[in-house]
Parts: sequence; C-alpha cells; structure tokens
Amino acid sequence: MESKRSKYVLIALTVFCVLLIGLTSIHDEWLTPLRTGVGYFLIPVQSGVNAVGSAIYDEIIDYTKLHDALNENKEMKEIITQLTEENTRLQAEEFELKRLRQLYSLDQDYGQYTKVGARVIANDSSNWFQIFRIDKGSKDGIAPDMNVVAGGGLVGIVTDVGANYATVRSIIDDSSRVSGMAMQSGNSCIVAGDLTLFKEGRLRITNVLKESDVKDGDKIVTSNISSVFLPGILVGYASGITNDTNNVTKSGYLIPAAKFDSLQEVLVITKLKADMMKEEVSQEETAPQETNSSETETAESASQ
Repeated sequence: MESKRSKYVLIALTVFCVLLIGLTSIHDEWLTPLRTGVGYFLIPVQSGVNAVGSAIYDEIIDYTKLHDALNENKEMKEIITQLTEENTRLQAEEFELKRLRQLYSLDQDYGQYTKVGARVIANDSSNWFQIFRIDKGSKDGIAPDMNVVAGGGLVGIVTDVGANYATVRSIIDDSSRVSGMAMQSGNSCIVAGDLTLFKEGRLRITNVLKESDVKDGDKIVTSNISSVFLPGILVGYASGITNDTNNVTKSGYLIPAAKFDSLQEVLVITKLKADMMKEEVSQEETAPQETNSSETETAESASQ
C-alpha cells in the first residue's frame, strides 16, 4: 500500500515537472496573459509589502534617531550641570577672594596689632550677626575681650572661649556700648547697639557734648579711654547729629563700617586693651627712674 502511494506521488511530481518544462518552452506571447494575471495579483501585494517595509524601516530610523537624541540630551544635561557647578564654584571663590582681599587690606590698616583670621561657623537666630561663633579658640591664642574686625571696621568683642571656638558679641547687640571719638576732632561719644534701630542700618551715638565738633560724615573710631576696645579702630560714620532737649549734649546715629548681614571671615586682634594699659603704666613707672638715673650721673660728673 505504501509502495503504491509513493509511486503515485512520484508520477505526480514527474507530470508537474514536465508541465513546467513545457510552460518555459512556450513562446512569450502565450505567457503574457498569465504574467498579466499574476501581476494583477502580485503588484498590490508587493506594494503593500513595500509600504509596510518602508514604514517599519522609517520607524526603526526614527527610533534610532530618537535614541541618539535622548543620549545626546542626557550628555548635554550632564555637561550643563557640570558647567553650572563649576560656575557656582568660581563665583564662590571670586566672592571669597574679594572678602579675603578686604581682610588683607584691613590687616594692613591695623598693622600695629597681631591678628588671627577666623571663619564664622554659627550665629543666633536673628537676621544679623549680633552674637556669633568663630572656628578659633584658646588653642589659637584667642581670649575674652579681644577685639574683632571685618569689612573695614570694628565688629565686636570676644565674650566666651573654648578650645576650638570663640563667641563674639557684635556692636549692634542691644547690650553693646563702645567708647568712641570723632577722628577729625577727637571729641568723645558713646556708640550704643540697638537691634531695632539697626533695621534701618544705623546705631545710636550719644553723650556728645554740645560744644563738641562732631558732625555728619565724621569717622568715629574707638577712643583711648575705652576699657576693652583698642584705640583707633574705625567703628563707622556719624549721621544726623542734633542737639538734645537738655541743651547740654548732642546725639545722632552711626552708619557701621562693617556689614552685619553677611559675615563669613573676621580678624581677631590678639592684643588685649588690659595688657596695653599695663604696658603703658609700666613704661610710665620706668621713665622717671631712667630720668633720675641720668640726673644722678650728670651730677656725679659735675662733682668730679
């Protein structure tokens, strides 16, 4: 049964091959209708296949382009982020350099005093640096009552010291009182801290004698009679000086030289006013003895 079936299949294939050979041997004119019929059937199919293929190819190209664009966009964002960070860093360094130049200039202005540079590491909860902390302490030679300067003038005074930190009370604090004088005339005054008044960028000047020559625009510096502040440090500029109602004194305002809304670096003067006063007293006590010794030597030479 199987052999008969295989025989029939073989015969069918032989006949099919013969037919194909015959068709290929027929003249092209006889094949034209067949080709036309096949064309009517195959051309739409081929067009559809080409359209689908083109669409798929375009989609693949668009996806490739989109993928490349997304990668380029990601790279550009990373570059922009790096450039932004670099620009921010350079701006911060520029501002820091400017501040350090100001501190250097301030250091030169008060070259007679030894100083220690320090960074502000904390301040109280207010908008201004009325009480703040610096990163230098007793191991750096910082002690209470040392004067602190920044931004062109007096900032405050050290009130508390630890091994690695120190607390500074600024001159804008309500409890601050600075004995000052007008640089031009030498007339004395008191610069009083006032946080409420400082909202307008000013402090108060009091205890100016009516006959004193203190006027608007005068430089106010620390006076020689101050018990804790070293002499000659710029505090600020006089403003709005008027006679008081008692007709004995005058008062007004002071525009501070230092900026108390953005303190970042300061200089601590390591010379204490108390030590300076002791040195002055010691020199005064030594001077007469040296004079007497010279007079004695002169007298002995004359007697000889």
